[in-house]
Amino acid sequence: MPGTTRRRLLAVPALLAGAARADPGFPARPLTWIVPFAAGGITDTSARMLAQRMGDHLGQPVVVENRPGAGGTIGAEAVARSAPDGHTLLYGSQGPIAAAPAMLRNLRYDPLRDLAPVHGIAASPHLIVTGPQQPWRNLAELVAAARARPEGLTYASPGVGTSPHLAAEGLMQATGTRLVHAPYANGTQALNDVISGRVEVMWDYPLTSMAHVREGRLRALAVTDAQRVRLAPEVPTVAEAGLPGAEALPWAALFVAGRSPEPAIARLAAALRAAMAEPRVQEFFDGTATVLWPQMDAPALRGFLAEELPRVAGLIARSGAKPG
Repeated sequence: MPGTTRRRLLAVPALLAGAARADPGFPARPLTWIVPFAAGGITDTSARMLAQRMGDHLGQPVVVENRPGAGGTIGAEAVARSAPDGHTLLYGSQGPIAAAPAMLRNLRYDPLRDLAPVHGIAASPHLIVTGPQQPWRNLAELVAAARARPEGLTYASPGVGTSPHLAAEGLMQATGTRLVHAPYANGTQALNDVISGRVEVMWDYPLTSMAHVREGRLRALAVTDAQRVRLAPEVPTVAEAGLPGAEALPWAALFVAGRSPEPAIARLAAALRAAMAEPRVQEFFDGTATVLWPQMDAPALRGFLAEELPRVAGLIARSGAKPG
């Protein structure tokens, strides 16, 4: 991940430069922000908080519309096929932008051609969690157990190509171990089976796991970040657990349809940066163990994607998952 993911710098000069390039006639009407996942989750909540504040800066409402399904690709395709005028936005993330091209033969959009990067939003680590009935007390013991029982330990995820699946593959490739993947229809069901002991381990977001950890229903082994997170300060990083290189930071970014006007993109980017600079927004994201990306402008995001898509494709290829 680029160094900008590790610092929340407000980048005021970049904000002013973006505003100077903006088109004062944009937006001409209310904007639609498509979230390609169900309402009520952390992605939806984050989008709604940012949308309201972006609307204040843009002078037009930004209305969130949920279009879940197919791992986020239904919503991503809707934006890719929308009018290229900057009025339809996408809450893009690792799944529909980076994993889907490697997983789906018949994907009906090209993320690099049909979607235009506007600005990065944030990145959030996973907790590696296991049930309290399992014998391992830390990540090193889990890795040792995996080496002793190749193809014997199982890990749960919300599905092939999701960020927990990719994070688990990254750990296996960093350690030379193999765990059996147990993909579920949703993260809640997967987490419940880890709690019950039906599955040995899972990579999950701190926001949903830490309540179970605090109440003794889960044990947190490590956080997949380069530094500890405020929501779980007692949990060591993967590097502290002896596995540098096993970091994983699922990310989110703002996109519009490809070929949208550059002045519109600049105006949207400036509004998003202004929203991220607000203390209430920063407090909200801190509370979800999420690192904001105020410096990830469109050129930086394009550079990040140029590295991220082949990296994710490599993880998926080495996992043995077959394109569908």
